[in-house]
Amino acid sequence: HCLFDKETGARIDPARIEFMAGWRNGRAAAYRSVRRAVTHPDYAPAADVTAERVRNDVALLELHHPINNTRVTPFETDERPRKGQKIGVVSYARDRSEAPSLQNICEVLARQDGVLVMSCDVDFGS
Repeated sequence: HCLFDKETGARIDPARIEFMAGWRNGRAAAYRSVRRAVTHPDYAPAADVTAERVRNDVALLELHHPINNTRVTPFETDERPRKGQKIGVVSYARDRSEAPSLQNICEVLARQDGVLVMSCDVDFGS
């Protein structure tokens, strides 16, 4: 959803995107321009909010240059979290765009139509 203009629905030019690694309270540990941005081919930004839209709301950014800053470390992801598994969720949600929030202990309750149902409170941007 972040790669589409909220008012027009038009795709945002990747050249206008700046990736800010480690963004917190108005500062980033590293800044990089984006070479390419790829969204899921089935993502429909103007569609109603459904399980299909949520599960396809994902994008991949290719940076012009790698980040070689030792203060910036990527966090691990799991390929397919399973029911009962404990996970963490990092987000910059609607009301927290200046600081990431970490839900440390969320439990996967189920998977519905390809979307995880979790015990923690998450919103758009999570």
